[in-house]
Amino acid sequence: MPYTEATIRLLSPEGKPVETAENERFRQVIDTLSEERLQDFHRHMVAIRAFDVEAANLQRQGQMALWVPSMGQEAAQVGSAFAARPQDHIFPSYREHVVARIRGVDIMRIIEMMRGLSHGGWDPADHGNFHLYTLVIGSQALHATGYAMGIGLDGACGTGDPERDAAVLVYFGDGATSQGDVSEALVFAASYQTPQVFFVQNNQWAISVPVSTQSRVPLYRRGDGFGIPGTQVDGNDVLAAYAVSLLALDEARNGDGPRLIEAVTYRVGAHTTSDDPTKYRTADEHNTWLARDPIQRYEAFLRDRGASDAYFEEVRSEAADLAADTRRRTLGLGTPKLDAIFDHVYSEPHSGLEAQRAWLKQYEAQMEAGA
Repeated sequence: MPYTEATIRLLSPEGKPVETAENERFRQVIDTLSEERLQDFHRHMVAIRAFDVEAANLQRQGQMALWVPSMGQEAAQVGSAFAARPQDHIFPSYREHVVARIRGVDIMRIIEMMRGLSHGGWDPADHGNFHLYTLVIGSQALHATGYAMGIGLDGACGTGDPERDAAVLVYFGDGATSQGDVSEALVFAASYQTPQVFFVQNNQWAISVPVSTQSRVPLYRRGDGFGIPGTQVDGNDVLAAYAVSLLALDEARNGDGPRLIEAVTYRVGAHTTSDDPTKYRTADEHNTWLARDPIQRYEAFLRDRGASDAYFEEVRSEAADLAADTRRRTLGLGTPKLDAIFDHVYSEPHSGLEAQRAWLKQYEAQMEAGA
């Protein structure tokens, strides 16, 4: 579903500032940012795209079983991630690679997970309160709401102390809004008035089903029936994504209850590397969204502000180094242990699990002998 009259936008597709009465309070947020922070947005978007492309190439070369691209959604993710405070908790789906990086996760941990070397494994407490990736569609909305209920019950929001009050930010896509878990999360969030922001990345497609089939109204209105205010933002505009998210998180932390944001963006690549989007998307649609590329839009904005060619070359070089380092480290990871799937299933030894481990070992030995 495309943009509507309600869409908050601060930059045009050409990178020019957009000034309207409706976006004035969001523009005021951007006016407080330093030039360094404005450049941080760009650095992270360019870097994660280079990482994303390299990771997809590595998967195609047999280094991972699966890769989940984020190309095209960089602005929505970078803007919202920078809007969160250190004490906030973030619950991702499986596509928020740059959010993980901003919150202090070594993004090689994501590579390791997709290679089968771990189940995720980072401790949120040591990684900016960034919780584990969730592959079950929409279930993280329930996890986030439960955590936000705990924050509210502990009195850790609405105290008026911005250094202490906390909120929860949960990410999911347009397809997840069709899942019961998300509706249940909205029910409990509204009932308990949780300090929480639901961040919907509407990338137009739930694998092969368009959002126009999933929802007959814009997704930002999904919260209306639950009593949760919603805002629609141009998800390819990093400044708008930042400002809208910052104000929504502030309201949640202040004890004003949950908020819902729909970031209208586009999944340029496949849903995952096991998907072929040419089977269900037209070339015209794809090209239309390529013209709205969030990185090109923001680069035009920074150039108009006086950013030099040397700056952009420096950013491109940093991104290339990240991609090269990702390849080098991935090729050195080694092969997953055969019986790793049995680790950490139970806290104590379990006879049934040990029998399965022994069976797999015997089976693999027979396969090798037959080969």
